[in-house]
Amino acid sequence: MTAVVEAEGLTKFYGQRRGLEDLDLSIQPGEVFGYLGPNGSGKTTTIRLLLDVIRPTRGRATVLGLDPGDAKVRARIGYLPGELALAGRERAGQYLRFLADARGGVAQARIDELAERLEADLSVPMGKLSKGNKQKVGLIQAFMHRPEFLILDEPTSGLDPLVQQEFLAMVREVRADGRTVLMSSHVLAEVEHVSDRVGIVRSGRLVAVEEVAALREKAVRRIELHFDAPVPQEAFEGLPGVRDLKVAGASVTCTIDGRPDALIKAAARFTVVHLVSAEPDLEEIFLTYYSEEEDRHARVGNAKPA
Repeated sequence: MTAVVEAEGLTKFYGQRRGLEDLDLSIQPGEVFGYLGPNGSGKTTTIRLLLDVIRPTRGRATVLGLDPGDAKVRARIGYLPGELALAGRERAGQYLRFLADARGGVAQARIDELAERLEADLSVPMGKLSKGNKQKVGLIQAFMHRPEFLILDEPTSGLDPLVQQEFLAMVREVRADGRTVLMSSHVLAEVEHVSDRVGIVRSGRLVAVEEVAALREKAVRRIELHFDAPVPQEAFEGLPGVRDLKVAGASVTCTIDGRPDALIKAAARFTVVHLVSAEPDLEEIFLTYYSEEEDRHARVGNAKPA
């Protein structure tokens, strides 16, 4: 099956400043790929290269099996830019109708359905739209023609929490339909619930690509176990992945790195009356990647030639 995105050595310099360097990346059909990193890390540069808005300094990329500059690609993509410029006296509904006709005809019912789901008021003139409503209009135009590939740059910016949840439901529907999403963000929580894989980019370099399920297995959890009677500490000592162990009478608290299988099996020897497991903090894992990459570059930079 042809990859939706295939990048090899993709590089873009702005003069002496690195925007992106040596990006090797493959995104598969039906995948939601979260593209994460701090502002200025190279996320938007990557997107602009894939859309042929800018040309690479070196390297190559294909989108839907074609060169990004091929006109046949454009109609198969839905794009939400990070900064959506909407202005003028034309009403939002008229703007969307114009785009719908330009794309070969999108039913008005489809536009109305998306507007209702996102609670977008399409009667407001473009120049008077709030930031949140601009974002809603941007999402409608990206989704409305059911593109094969959606590229979303900071898609939840300006949206309230309830609308964010509806947006995530829309992304899940796209994936269920076998279509593909590249979702760029600097906030992990925006993408972790819908992404199959995540890529981490920092200072113009791809630091890591991980499956979300694998990240969750690596995540640190805080566990509390309460039993119907006191338990011996030695029953929980030396278990794989268990640290910061505290046994006090009928309660056990600890931190788990990775899978909790060994702890659960040890606890099953006694009668558990209550269990509390804190949600894994995936944000910490990403921050670890950033700091490790920073340390590595610092070591390389400080190394003296032999």
